[in-house]
Amino acid sequence: MVFTGFGDAAVDFYEGLEADNSKAYWTDHKHLYESHVREPMRDLLADLEPEFGPGRIFRPHRDVRFAADKRPYKVQCGATAGPHYVQVSADGIMVAVGYYAMVPAQVARFRAAVDDERHGPELAAIVDGLDDDGFTIAGDRLKTRPRGTDPEHPRIDLLRHRSLYAWCSWPPSEELHTEALAERVATTWRRLDPLGRWLDEHVGVDLDDGAEKARRRR
Repeated sequence: MVFTGFGDAAVDFYEGLEADNSKAYWTDHKHLYESHVREPMRDLLADLEPEFGPGRIFRPHRDVRFAADKRPYKVQCGATAGPHYVQVSADGIMVAVGYYAMVPAQVARFRAAVDDERHGPELAAIVDGLDDDGFTIAGDRLKTRPRGTDPEHPRIDLLRHRSLYAWCSWPPSEELHTEALAERVATTWRRLDPLGRWLDEHVGVDLDDGAEKARRRR
């Protein structure tokens, strides 16, 4: 085991970045990000890799070219391993599994599978079970039903989705700074895995469309 917890300054670093999202703050505190956030996140992914596959950490800079929000830095450190996602921020830890975004071809496959009586009920049961266990079911959704869809379709709520993931979060605690956090993340990913497997099997990734991003929580 490599991961020993996030650094003691991780939460304080992000609280400060939320208050002062500037290059000056980032430059003055970058060493805290590297040692208390980024390096522990790398260690966490390394510990989880044997079971969940290799992970990647999102870059800390925001793409503000077409965004109304011009803050230059993300106020969380997020990482993925396939459809699995984990992030640390001033709010603590967030863990999720699913497809945060889907390109049109993926949405088409998703809706076809949801509509299919062999596969759709399986997803509905997975989502209902996660909801019963206290996970939040999220994703981009149409306000109305997809064009041509029967308004009485038994899985109309799922058919509205243009992306789908489930998540939960934990506020900052002493656990954040201990090796025990790795097992808690792993246990949560295991519980969420049926959703990830269903999406991987019936939706998948379109590499030609740049849809590797569609597997990411954020």
